[in-house]
Amino acid sequence: MATRHQVRECVISLLYAKDIGNSDINKYIDELLEDKKIRNKQKEFALELYHGVDQDIQTLDSKIDAHLKEWKIKDLGHIERSILRMGAYEILNSSLDDAVIINEAIELSKSLAAESAPKFIHGVLDAIVKENKK
Repeated sequence: MATRHQVRECVISLLYAKDIGNSDINKYIDELLEDKKIRNKQKEFALELYHGVDQDIQTLDSKIDAHLKEWKIKDLGHIERSILRMGAYEILNSSLDDAVIINEAIELSKSLAAESAPKFIHGVLDAIVKENKK
């Protein structure tokens, strides 16, 4: 059985694939999740994350953009953008502790993104948390 970290990693790869232009990725979600042995409750979690981000992408991008100082979301790398979108989605829609969500995003960025990404992702997601608590 896959861990939630592994589920999030898989969701990032799905979001990344869609972001780079693979519009057919939805046809292969079940196959990809099965290949990663993501089943049952973990599959439900993965699908909720993926579809939640996909359906709410404009709102998420707007929230993220509001906390970017030098760039716009379209200027970010695909992996960084995918991690931020998923993190923002969880912050705004999950009962999970915000610190856990941010820590997961940081850990994902350490293994998947550019060297400077963890600090950057932490700053943006922390700003979203603070704004969300107002």
